[in-house]
Amino acid sequence: MSIVIHHNPGCGTSRNVLEIIRAFAGEPVIVEYLKTGWTRGQLQGLFAAAGLTPREALRVSKSPAEELGLTAPDVSDEAILDAMLEHPVLVNRPIVCSTKGVALCRPSEKVFDLLDVDPGATYTKEDGEVITVP
Repeated sequence: MSIVIHHNPGCGTSRNVLEIIRAFAGEPVIVEYLKTGWTRGQLQGLFAAAGLTPREALRVSKSPAEELGLTAPDVSDEAILDAMLEHPVLVNRPIVCSTKGVALCRPSEKVFDLLDVDPGATYTKEDGEVITVP
């Protein structure tokens, strides 16, 4: 199985995760979900595999989540999921799938859990921060 990244090229974390995958595992399958959108089954499958609820996967920062009323505690997961289908930007990113599992890779270092990388390896993020594989 190839590594798949659900990617937003406008997001620094997503770009860092993509470059980490390229550096340590080769070229992944890149799904630019802002262009392709989501299906209900796709989101439900990704969230189940990552152990996330729609609320946990909701992107609040730099998204219309608050103006759509999705941050209120009484909003159901189904309503959040419906909104994510209509507004793909509401899904936090990047979500990465590999043979080791599925995860929302925020912070970007989380992607190392899904890759075969030796402890102690380092990577320099686009902002110059050096991260070390635990």
